[in-house]
Amino acid sequence: MTDEELMLAVCNGDQSAYQIIVKKHLKPISHYAFRMLGNSKDTEEISQETFLRLWRNAGRWQPAKANLSTWLHRIAHNLCIDYLRKHSHVQIQADPIEGFAEAADIAQAADTAADIDASVAARQIHRALQELPKSQRSALMLCHYQGFSNKEAAAIMDISVKALESAIARAKRTLRIKLSMLDAGNDMTDLAQTKIAGQDAEREHDNDLARI
Repeated sequence: MTDEELMLAVCNGDQSAYQIIVKKHLKPISHYAFRMLGNSKDTEEISQETFLRLWRNAGRWQPAKANLSTWLHRIAHNLCIDYLRKHSHVQIQADPIEGFAEAADIAQAADTAADIDASVAARQIHRALQELPKSQRSALMLCHYQGFSNKEAAAIMDISVKALESAIARAKRTLRIKLSMLDAGNDMTDLAQTKIAGQDAEREHDNDLARI
């Protein structure tokens, strides 16, 4: 069945059709909500409310104007923006990788140092994304993570395509600055650790000389 056929069935109270729609669209909606909110608890609440509104307002969907995925993302987007306005201090989940709650778990699961580096980089990107203004974060998520065209993303956010493109450009510019600062900080940490190791080696050498 097509989305249009399923939605027609939902309008008539068909719960099995509703469950098919939820199964089909839950993953992209929850991914978008997580990328906007940064933690699993709030993501679950927003995802549930999105599909509850679909059930209650199925008759409002106009397939000639937007496909079902676009319509659902617009509902989720509005819910996320409203939530972020009301909760200025949203808890950001430290680990963006599902199934890994702590850094130690990632370290144990990683086969190589490169895997650990990649997980650390993923956390840094996740944190940098969460620090973007809401409009910039949403624009970037919709186009680069959710796969929508600029026109579709602009419709979801209820802004012009030009405004969307401007938001994406600002988001990319901000991310480049934030990530370059993180890289610089990591380089300074490595340098400090190298200096400390060198000082320890010098002290050991001095102690050896003193014992001779």
